[in-house]
Amino acid sequence: MEEKIYHVDAFTGKPFAGNPAAVCLLRSKRPTAWMQSIAAEMNLSETAFLLPQGEGYRLRWFTPKVEVELCGHATLASAHFLYETKEVVEDATIQFHTQSGLLKAKRKGDWVELDFPSQPPLLEFLPGDVYAALGIHSGVASRHGNTILIELESEAAVRGLHPDFVSLLNATQREVIVTSKAGTRGFDFVSRFFAPVVGINEDPVTGSAHCVLTPYWSQKLGKKAMKAYQASERGGVLKVRLGEDRVFIQGQAVIIARGSLEV
Repeated sequence: MEEKIYHVDAFTGKPFAGNPAAVCLLRSKRPTAWMQSIAAEMNLSETAFLLPQGEGYRLRWFTPKVEVELCGHATLASAHFLYETKEVVEDATIQFHTQSGLLKAKRKGDWVELDFPSQPPLLEFLPGDVYAALGIHSGVASRHGNTILIELESEAAVRGLHPDFVSLLNATQREVIVTSKAGTRGFDFVSRFFAPVVGINEDPVTGSAHCVLTPYWSQKLGKKAMKAYQASERGGVLKVRLGEDRVFIQGQAVIIARGSLEV
């Protein structure tokens, strides 16, 4: 028996940029251990597993090490895959049943818009060893759940970071977003995302991080709709919009490879 699996670059309109994800469309339910083994074998930041459920899909995400509760780029990759392969019609709203509740995706021209929960952060005091691991002296820190957000003074400061990931893992068992107001014309804010706690030192483009970043920058900039850039080595572009208690994230994606798993 075979299961379809695709390699998709998300939050980019061109190949070999953005954030790669594997997307596997299941014909029947598979054990969690099997899905985790496939994710480890694919060795991408996330592998998404889709299983038809009612009028939508059950969606689960795995890093090479653990299952996660929310992943933006693999959701975008999954939606793009479903549209491109005609598994769903062009104008359909896709419903994903996940550990983070019901998520939705809808095609908007060449972009796909994700409907995610808003996660506004609160101010947080951080121990100095977190800053030291990032190679900085200080920053404005806040937190939502297991995610720390640190604002720096400039885009150059964000881009210039060279974290010590072993020290960062020892300093905190949380994911870390570092951000600043954009200095690059055409963007509102930039960010980078570090998550050694789940086996990913730096994630190329992180949709779920923008559930925290969008309400944060919306309040600071006085804007509901913004354009963001994640300044990793691969880089990625996102359009974000704040709703009442939701964040709408738009991105593009590109299918790189198509294959099948022998089961």
